[in-house]
Amino acid sequence: MTSDDSTVLRVAGRPVGRYVTRPELPGRLSPRPFLHPVTTLSGVSVTELSPADHLHHLGVGVAVPDVEGYNFWGGRTFVRDQGPTELDNHGAQRHMGFQLRDPDGFVEELRWVAAGTELLRERRTVAAGALTDTAWALDFTFALTNPATGPLTIGSPATNGRPGAAYGGFFWRARKEASAPDVFTADTEGEQAVHGRRADWLALAGPSWTLVFAGATDATRRDPWFVRTAEYPGVGSSLAHEERLPVPPGETVVRRIVTVVADGRLDRGEAAALIRKAVAQ
Repeated sequence: MTSDDSTVLRVAGRPVGRYVTRPELPGRLSPRPFLHPVTTLSGVSVTELSPADHLHHLGVGVAVPDVEGYNFWGGRTFVRDQGPTELDNHGAQRHMGFQLRDPDGFVEELRWVAAGTELLRERRTVAAGALTDTAWALDFTFALTNPATGPLTIGSPATNGRPGAAYGGFFWRARKEASAPDVFTADTEGEQAVHGRRADWLALAGPSWTLVFAGATDATRRDPWFVRTAEYPGVGSSLAHEERLPVPPGETVVRRIVTVVADGRLDRGEAAALIRKAVAQ
């Protein structure tokens, strides 16, 4: 499943995440670097890798189901008026090297390649920082540049005709447990109320852990949240919610998501206080 080409993220000396740069995966899973396992400070795992329900869910990373028709998400492709369809259109994110690599983070260069063509170049910046004795923060920024001389657009199943399925961008596949996690924002709760809406922050709470997500730039905060709890636990930030996202030649799309990883179940006040502290760091 994974190669030895990986790096370990640490907070105050404790390992909290393993980043795999060159996973050994079949093409239909859209091979790409990912973080797994990611753990709380006490060692509770809060990610899942290639679970039986969605083999192409790979811990924490960036996945996009439609870049000019190529699938960088994995699995089937949603085709308008046809539905999910097996296509030979999968791309791969190729690790080109680290510009910086420290115990608490890294800066990575990647190429998004499909059918022998480089569609996007990415600079990914990831940092881990302490918040309290029971919580730390993962700061994840990705910058996607169109290296070509022509226009490029990013889509989702939603923009291709599947309502409510605007996944694509930063995505965190959490661990599936006996009961579904709770999901809430500052003023609402439940998958139906939270999914597809914008919120300054969003919390996913399991029996012994809580994840709190926030967009840390104006552009990121404008992206609605993609949320699943009943079918499987996952949270993402939607790059293409209602319409395709254009990336003109030479232009760059940047998104930054900060995630609090906490032991125990946080209430609204605790979640809000920790995510404010994390984004401000």
